[in-house]
Order: sequence, then structure tokens, then C-alpha cells
Amino acid sequence: MMDISIIIPAYNEEKRIVPTLNALFSFLEHHQSINKYEVLVVDDGSKDKTLQVIPSHQHLKVIQHQVNQGKGGAVRTGVLNAKYENILFMDSDLATPPEELDKLYPLVQQGYEVVIASRNLPNSNIITKQPRYRQLAGKTFPLLVRLLSGLPYRDTQCGFKLMKAAPGKEIFKRLTILRFAFDVEMLFIAKKLGYKIAEVPVTWIDQSGSTVHFFRDSWRMLKDLFKIRINDWKGKYAERKI
Repeated sequence: MMDISIIIPAYNEEKRIVPTLNALFSFLEHHQSINKYEVLVVDDGSKDKTLQVIPSHQHLKVIQHQVNQGKGGAVRTGVLNAKYENILFMDSDLATPPEELDKLYPLVQQGYEVVIASRNLPNSNIITKQPRYRQLAGKTFPLLVRLLSGLPYRDTQCGFKLMKAAPGKEIFKRLTILRFAFDVEMLFIAKKLGYKIAEVPVTWIDQSGSTVHFFRDSWRMLKDLFKIRINDWKGKYAERKI
């Protein structure tokens, strides 16, 4: 049986947070292998009515950032406040359906501390594709990640990742990048600390309404890749104390 904390970072999500939570709770309440669970919505300084429309639920906790920190900052807050032994973070648009958890969890049971969903593996099931310019970025960025960070993964940016709680908290305590390249830093730190990482093909459905600005954020993410290397040279990703 699984005990799990699920984190949803949210920024200006008044139009889709309610159906997302309804779908997620329906999944959790009917899942025969889930014992205890909590859902943490981290509102990252939304300027719309996200906070007002979130329904109450006995297993739901809402954490508010007064000032926008970035997706990585919201996920970090959720991870450091999670109470169960497994932690999943997922996007608020359900681009990766919650049912895909069943593909990731067996790897945790096999001893992996971090398991990431991937859109770029041969068995990945892309139901709705991204626009062509985003497809191009989705192929170019992983190449830059492998070149500049040494990480071997085909898709660092899919917003559906599962980890054991203790390793997850060790990783996110060291996180310095709070916006869209935080996934790369998270995986770089995990590898630096010696955790076992698996990449799993999943079903993925492109959703409109992304807050990622293609040109602006692509440049920022490139700069962050260099920042990860600089941080490593400066010893900011200290090894675990055994």
C-alpha cells in the first residue's frame, strides 16, 4: 500500500484548478493501492481567483506564496511540507494524467529514489502534440542539458515526477533555481547525491495556456544550465552526510 503526498504548483489557474482537483481526488479515492494521501496546492502568488475557487477537501492543503517565486519555488515549498513517504509533483493542467502514477511507482518499489515521466522515450504516448516550435524546443533543450550538465535523460521537463520523501527533501533543500530549469537542477543534485533515477515513458496530452514564454524562458533556461555548472564548481551541492 502507498502513502503519498501530491504537489500541484499553481499560478493563475482559476479556470482549471477545480476540474484538475476533481479528477485527481476521483483517482485517489478509487485507487486500491493508495492508503493515505494528501494533496498540496502551492499557490505561487496568483493574481486571479485561484485561491477563491479551490474547493475544500479533508485531504487538501493550500499553501500560499505572497510573492511569485517560480514553479521550482512552489514545488520546493510543497516538497518540504509533504508528510508522506512518497512525493509526486504534477502540473495543474493534467497534461500527464494522474493514472500514470501506476507506471512510476513500481520503480520506487524496486529501489529507485527518483522516477521521472518522459515524453521522449520510444514508448511514450503523445495523444495531443505541442505546436511545432515547442516540439523543436523539446528536442533541442535535452541535447543542451546532456551537453552542459552530463545528465543522460531524454526529457527533464515533463512536470510529473515521483520521489521518496527523504531523498526529495535532501534534493530540494539544495535547490537554487526556482523557475523552469529547476527540473534539471533537481536531477543534477539527485545524481550528485548518488540517488538512483529512472525515466519512464508516459501518456501526455498537450494543453493550451502554458505560462512558458518560448523565447524569453528558453534564454533563461540556457543561462540556468550554466548556473548549475557554476554552482557545482563552487560546491553548493554538498554530498550527503552518511
